[in-house]
Amino acid sequence: MTRPESAGYDYDVVISGAGLAGSAAAILLARRGVRVALLERRSDPEAYKVLCTHSLQASAYPVLDELGLIPALEKAGAVRNEARWYTRWGWIEPRAAPEGPALPYAYNIRRSTLDPLIRSHAAKTPGVDLLLGHHVTGLVREAGRTLGVRASTPQGEREIRARLVVGADGKDSAVAKFAGVPARLYENARFGYLAHFRNLPLHGGTGLAWFLEPDMAYAFPNDDGVTVIAVLPDKKRLPAFREDLEGSFFEFVRALPEAPPIDSAERITKITGTVNHPLHSRKPTAPGVALIGDAALTGDPLWGVGCGWALQSAQWLAEAVASAATGRGDLDRSLVMYARRHRRRLRGHQYLAADFAKARPFNPLERLMFSAAARDESVARHMHLFASRLIGPLRFLNPLALAKASAVNIKHRGATEPTAYLSHPGS
Repeated sequence: MTRPESAGYDYDVVISGAGLAGSAAAILLARRGVRVALLERRSDPEAYKVLCTHSLQASAYPVLDELGLIPALEKAGAVRNEARWYTRWGWIEPRAAPEGPALPYAYNIRRSTLDPLIRSHAAKTPGVDLLLGHHVTGLVREAGRTLGVRASTPQGEREIRARLVVGADGKDSAVAKFAGVPARLYENARFGYLAHFRNLPLHGGTGLAWFLEPDMAYAFPNDDGVTVIAVLPDKKRLPAFREDLEGSFFEFVRALPEAPPIDSAERITKITGTVNHPLHSRKPTAPGVALIGDAALTGDPLWGVGCGWALQSAQWLAEAVASAATGRGDLDRSLVMYARRHRRRLRGHQYLAADFAKARPFNPLERLMFSAAARDESVARHMHLFASRLIGPLRFLNPLALAKASAVNIKHRGATEPTAYLSHPGS
């Protein structure tokens, strides 16, 4: 039965994009009584995103828990994402304190497993209509406000009216373009390639990341015994990769400290990647429009934040707008609340990532924290919280943390005074 306050609308919310962000938002909104049309341009319910770190940050665990996906992820073989990070000072190895709680975690899981799982979960949620093969071709606008979408469907063109249109359609968001929301771009001075391998043991069985200043690489174990290896070199190396992609990829990995034995492993996918992946951010709202996931903010793949932020932004949106989306509140005010939370939680992370995407060496504060983390387990745990996006830059670089890191380095053999340490790029 149609609610009186919903008259004139086909749905309360229409979401463009049934990937992680869109499917999560659909589930969370529908559970709060919102009628949702979840549009996916691809017709295959098993479709998935190929270029991805295939990792969910620990900051997204509460969203996975609210969605009820934890048992399904465990059953699907998702790997809890513990990690070690190589630096010029040695390995940073976060470990739980002897009598403390376990370190926070989420999961590494291939998108070929994850995307169909969460999309199916959304399709089964009462209040969600999953509409496959629906490609947004424009917005329905009246008096400067968005009131729905126009979509190309297998049956022809269709107009779907709703109080709120959500763009969960990736970094090249059509919803953002049609709504006139510009993107602020940040150059990425690295490029990236990845491939999937089977029968590839990793040291300690955990994920590995290499900070080689300026080059980067990581190897993450995933579901079904598959390991994802990615290389993110400075663009100065791009000509060699263009000349011989496979040879350059394997040569790069072989040269890594404690390199994964890829020559004895089975590569089960092509080497795929991108040579130009700028970071970008958009204002996450416009009248009648909200952006989530990569449509609002695309981070550096180096940090593996995209999947986690997709889920978190979906949760923030649902918490902010659910009541107003059903006609029982001020939608514009609710969108302001969502935009503030999005900005507060992610802007600092994105600022630091955009600066590091210049492929520069570590700056003095990074040298201080990374070197201390390689020498002290408590600093390593603190870094783990930041790398998992459980704390922001201000808490990561708070005075007590900086003092602790300085003390660790002073005690380390050959250390100098903190001021001298922070002054010399080669320290």
